Amino acid sequence: MSIFEGIWVPLVTPFRQGKLDLYGAQQLALNLSAAGVHGLVVCGTTGEAATLSEHEQEKMLCSVMEAVQERCPVAMGISGSDTRAVTEKIERLNALRPAAFLVSAPSYVRPSQEGIRLHFEALAAVAESPLILYNIPARTGVNIDVATVSALEQHANIVAIKESSGNLAQTMELINRTDLRILCGDDTLLFNTLCLGGHGAISAAAHIRPDLFVHLFELVRAAQLGSARALFKQLLPMIQLLFSEPNPGPVKAALAMQGQIQDELRLPMTRMSAAGRVKLARALEKLMTVPVAGKNAQPESAMRGKSRLLGLVR
Repeated sequence: MSIFEGIWVPLVTPFRQGKLDLYGAQQLALNLSAAGVHGLVVCGTTGEAATLSEHEQEKMLCSVMEAVQERCPVAMGISGSDTRAVTEKIERLNALRPAAFLVSAPSYVRPSQEGIRLHFEALAAVAESPLILYNIPARTGVNIDVATVSALEQHANIVAIKESSGNLAQTMELINRTDLRILCGDDTLLFNTLCLGGHGAISAAAHIRPDLFVHLFELVRAAQLGSARALFKQLLPMIQLLFSEPNPGPVKAALAMQGQIQDELRLPMTRMSAAGRVKLARALEKLMTVPVAGKNAQPESAMRGKSRLLGLVR
């Protein structure tokens, strides 16, 4: 199995009174790695990277890598519309040796498919770590077409794609036409993507009960689709709530309810609404009762979360 498979989590960036909470980030990373996730992404969309200075981004990467060490790989999220500036940023970050760079298509400028291809080829040429393409047209304004992805996979340093177009037909075409690792970026399509032959996910929702997301991946790999479908049915209400308001507001709210971080974001991102938090607390309480298959007791972290949540929904 490639390291670019399984359940990866795009880590939220914890804040405390407006400043980075690096200790909180490290503890969160350790909890996720202990739950069996296959990798972490720092400074992705969920990590509010757009509100972090470059110095803060580097501090987050260093802190998380220091915490997990060899427990699981850590990738670095990269974005930008100027190929030259993004290339220079990657050259600086090479010294920190992340496991990979997760790079979105240039946003706002809406380049042609040739421009997208040339952009990624320029980045791959200077990166000393593998590149994971990130296709999220709802945020960037451009889709990375399958033909473009197929051309890019000829570059040895491009190894995977986080596919967040929400288009299952495109996902299936990527799986059938390329040899890249296909990672689901739309959590509501996780089960479908895995069943089609996808290789895993970079899942914001997997912050919550990561053990269940890992187990879902293992069930599909073992062709236990009935059990996997039943488990995903239990996960789906929480997934839908976590994306009912702008990400990562609901994810941070859920983690705060469990006592893992402060419920704090940087503008223009805002906390989940009061009505949303009530629904979220109830869904969390229910999800915390789901045991890991083959185990009689719930994970200790889940029990702690449940005990904290009971007072929030009464």
